[in-house]
Amino acid sequence: MIELKHLTAEAVPAALERGRRYRLLNEPGEAESICHDVLAVDPDNRDALTTLLLALTDQFARRPGAAFRAAQEALEKLTGDYDRAYYGGILLERRAKAALARGGPAAPHNAYRGLVQAMERFERAIELREPGNDEAVLRWNACARLLNGNPLLRDEPAAQAVELLE
Repeated sequence: MIELKHLTAEAVPAALERGRRYRLLNEPGEAESICHDVLAVDPDNRDALTTLLLALTDQFARRPGAAFRAAQEALEKLTGDYDRAYYGGILLERRAKAALARGGPAAPHNAYRGLVQAMERFERAIELREPGNDEAVLRWNACARLLNGNPLLRDEPAAQAVELLE
């Protein structure tokens, strides 16, 4: 096995900026790798954990199970109640959208349930937010608009439905 090289503590801010940039360039695997390098130096780095979580959610279409489990692990390492609620909502919202994009007979039901669960997390984040921080409101509204605008997204039982969170 090839031994990895380690970042210096001084390189962490630039590495985090590069990781965010790779996400914006639609290279979530590169962003994920950079976040792991930062976390090897600073295991509790909030920016690295949130960027890692987001980079993993960017990969739900390609690696739904593995990326979701890894994103859950990153979420569990976040310490703030707001962060856990907000980013937990993002994780569920993006998983629901990926399920809908993959299609299949259970996709609308699974997406509906995932979006509702995401909205519950965003509700919690709204309760915990600092004044002037309406990120969770924006995400809640986006989920609501998706549910309102797609007649297939309903809470009707589907024979092949699979629980999103179990």
